[in-house]
Parts: sequence; structure tokens; C-alpha cells
Amino acid sequence: MDSVKMGALFRKLRTEKGFTQAQVAEKLLVSDKAVSKWERGLGCPDISVLNDIAELFGVPVETLLDGEITSNNTIGGNMKRVKFYICTECGNIFTAAASGEISCCGRKLAPLEAVAPDKEHTPKIEDIDGEFYVTFSHEMTKAHYITFAAYASCDRVHLVKLYPEQDPAIRLPRIGGGVLYFYCNKHGFMKVKI
Repeated sequence: MDSVKMGALFRKLRTEKGFTQAQVAEKLLVSDKAVSKWERGLGCPDISVLNDIAELFGVPVETLLDGEITSNNTIGGNMKRVKFYICTECGNIFTAAASGEISCCGRKLAPLEAVAPDKEHTPKIEDIDGEFYVTFSHEMTKAHYITFAAYASCDRVHLVKLYPEQDPAIRLPRIGGGVLYFYCNKHGFMKVKI
């Protein structure tokens, strides 16, 4: 941990929020001299206030400790490159057009890596009335089921949440060529080009 880098980041975040050192000190229940000391790189905040600082400035604690904010590279907005994240604890599903730091239930989530489906997981895709009708010959028990399916084209993602004991069939708007992604709670993340 570099106190000078951390101090420069602290100052940058404080000024972006429009706070004075005194206002930050009041919110964190510390002295304004402590805030000044941190910003000049002459010391670091106590570990007991790091979570409060992170919450105040809207950044992860890790970013404070690194002393810098890293930006993602622009990928041109092609939604076919969308990344999916799923929390194994609560089942929340997240998407991002680029990499990012996504957390849920106190854990950082890694983007899912899609593989080609095996015979058991290959969906049947029909074109009916200008829509894709997608069915899976997959059990939908509470122990083993498809949790979601998503269709990504160049400019949008259409995600459908599936539940145990539900019919594993969905309708998706037919929008050019795209990729069908789906997630089996036991066998992982898969994709098929449409």
C-alpha cells in the first residue's frame, strides 16, 4: 500500500464529490487534520474506517488500497461480447458490456466462460412467427435445471429467467444473427450461435 498514491486518490475522490476536508472528517468521525495527513501521503486511514471511506466515495476498498482507479477499454458496444455473472449463493444474474468488478453476497464474481453444449444440453431452436422458439429437453427439478437463457445480438441482450418445475421453453425476438447463452446449475454456462 502506497500512502502517497492512496492520498492522491483520496483527494481526487473528495474533490469529485465536492466535499471539503472538514465535511469528510465529519462524515467519517475523524479530525480534519487526519484527512489532510492522508491526502498528503503522510499516513493512511485506520483499517476500521476503510469501509466507511469506500462507501462515502462509492469505490471498493481494494481500489483505495491500490491507490488508483482503472478504467475499462471501450469495446465498441457490440453486445455479442456481453459478459455474464451469476452469484452461486443467491442466484442473482448480472451482465456487463465489458469487464468490471461485480460483487454479490460478499464475494467478487468472475465472468462466466461459455462452452459448446453437449448432446444433453443442446436446445431445439425453431423460427415461429418471426420469433425464436427455444426448447430444452432438460429436466427442470429443484436440484437440476436451466436457470436462465439470453439472446445477444449486436445491439441488445434479451434475458429470460427460468425456474425449477417450469417448462424449459422460451420465446425470443428474432433480431439478425446472434448468440444464445444459457446456464445449467450443475453443468455450467453454454452458448450456441443462431
